[in-house]
Amino acid sequence: MDVLNLAGKTYSSRLLIGTGKYKDFEQTRLAIEASGARIVTAAIRRINLGQKPGEPNLLDILPPSRYTILPNTAGCYTAEEAIRTLRLARELLDGHNLVKLEVLGDPHTLFPNVTETIKAAEILVKEGFDVMVYTSDDPVIAKRLEETGCVAIMPLASLIGSGMGILNPWNIRLIIEKACVPILVDAGVGTASEAAKAMELGCDGVLMNTAIAAASNPVLMASAMKKAIEAGREAFLAGRMPPKPYSATPSSPSAGLIGK
Repeated sequence: MDVLNLAGKTYSSRLLIGTGKYKDFEQTRLAIEASGARIVTAAIRRINLGQKPGEPNLLDILPPSRYTILPNTAGCYTAEEAIRTLRLARELLDGHNLVKLEVLGDPHTLFPNVTETIKAAEILVKEGFDVMVYTSDDPVIAKRLEETGCVAIMPLASLIGSGMGILNPWNIRLIIEKACVPILVDAGVGTASEAAKAMELGCDGVLMNTAIAAASNPVLMASAMKKAIEAGREAFLAGRMPPKPYSATPSSPSAGLIGK
């Protein structure tokens, strides 16, 4: 069985889903069920995982017994903020160590601050966290984060929430070729064909939120993304035919044609 390996565990789905921007928790639950995702990420600063007693708790609809909850540091702009947030997450989730680190550079583009990201990653790894890290599509920075000890590198395809798709597939491919840990596209995927493209490039998985939550029918889009991830992965494993510009090749044999 083709599975995703992360931090010593295996997962049957290569699609990771965010939990923000849905109209309510019920829609969140239905979309995640339709996606087939086994890893669900949650912004500790925005979604209640138990830190707000008396308010709706995400864990009531997405129990850790069924899903791996991946706390993330969305909304953090310094290493210190991100570290403090993930320490809180570990307490809320009874010592859970698999986390998603993102340290943003500015509120307009939500582009990563790679300097602060590296700083936070170094400290979190030393504290025993299994760090999946959101970063730019710079192959040098990606390798540096891997060498820091991150268990997965998550380069952006394009800006968070933009739906612009993979703007620089060549850099993503360079990152994949040099990596010894899983590479997952994070941010920018807008529709199923773009998710399939990420997998065809050789990515180990895709994390998305807005592409599903902002669709007219989030549950149906979640189902489409599930199929796209699976199709893209199969196409990558199958090995596509090499492109042949300016050279057409008939799909049927030319020998034995009538009249020849």
